[in-house]
Amino acid sequence: MYDDKQFPAVRPPFPVFLLILLFSALSGCAIDGPRARLGTLPTSTLGTPFLGPDDLGAHGYRFGWLEGNGIVYTCRAGHIDIYHVRGAADNTKYLIQRIEKLLLQGQAGFSYNLMLETSTHKIQFVYPENWNSIAGAEKERMVREVAFAAGPYLAFQAATWHEILTWFGVRFAGIEPEYNSAFTWEDLFSNLLGVRLAVQALQDVQNVYDQALTRALRKEMEQLGIQPANVARKAAEKMRNLWFSGFIFVDTFRKNFDIGLDGSITPTLVPDVPGCGEEAVSYPPPSLDRMEKYGFSILYEIRPNVFEQRAIFAAAGADRIFPKEHFPRIMEVIRQQAKEKGYLFDE
Repeated sequence: MYDDKQFPAVRPPFPVFLLILLFSALSGCAIDGPRARLGTLPTSTLGTPFLGPDDLGAHGYRFGWLEGNGIVYTCRAGHIDIYHVRGAADNTKYLIQRIEKLLLQGQAGFSYNLMLETSTHKIQFVYPENWNSIAGAEKERMVREVAFAAGPYLAFQAATWHEILTWFGVRFAGIEPEYNSAFTWEDLFSNLLGVRLAVQALQDVQNVYDQALTRALRKEMEQLGIQPANVARKAAEKMRNLWFSGFIFVDTFRKNFDIGLDGSITPTLVPDVPGCGEEAVSYPPPSLDRMEKYGFSILYEIRPNVFEQRAIFAAAGADRIFPKEHFPRIMEVIRQQAKEKGYLFDE
């Protein structure tokens, strides 16, 4: 069981959200973690920046002045939100490195809050019985393996939790609308892509993280068949009144609920985009298999700490959220609600 005194929940008052957002945007610095990043809808509407292969810029974990952010279109993965890719990548980096430090020190666990979120993620590791008898290079190797399993898994679950919060009406920084930005057709795959790219970047011994992530992102976009910015915009506009409506106040009614419960995550493609004829790529979600083979396990709980948590608890059928157990239940409720709203969705 968790010790609440060891893992205190933190919920900043509402006005602090706006101060954190302004501070993060101006300085590029985050409190105990990567800086805050926003996102954008994959729609041809006011405020959506579309990018092409030459617009990606250079990644910045602390400072984003040289980054290109917005929506791209790829032949094999459809629309991708580069904001989400970078955010998921940086959260993965943060968690991998924090877990490595924790395990080397033999600590039990930690808790963290993503920037602009009040939910507390509480992690506790269960060590193998023979852990104290392992030392030196062998222990360091095992720690790295465990961190590279647990970090990506936790980062992807946290990104999925963000979509769940948004679906149930949480407004981040008091400005984000409720349903239109939850589980849009590019969200989950963009998050998964960021997690995967962070792992690649952290294993690149030739380059520091920002440079490695920049290179990994460009290479992945090429492999997925990134298209010019005007194609990305036209692909979005093609789905007007089919997947979304509006120009300033936007409603999205095409969703993707594929969180990888069947072992893979498949993106949503816009049909018949000129120059594209490939089938969608599918990637596996992060798993804890590599960690568990060394005898480790984790207890992972999310404390919502939001006004809307009663609806989330009702969907989960519990008043404590353990992602492995409760995310499938919550997603089933979300799918049913989407059907009632007349939404289209992939799963």
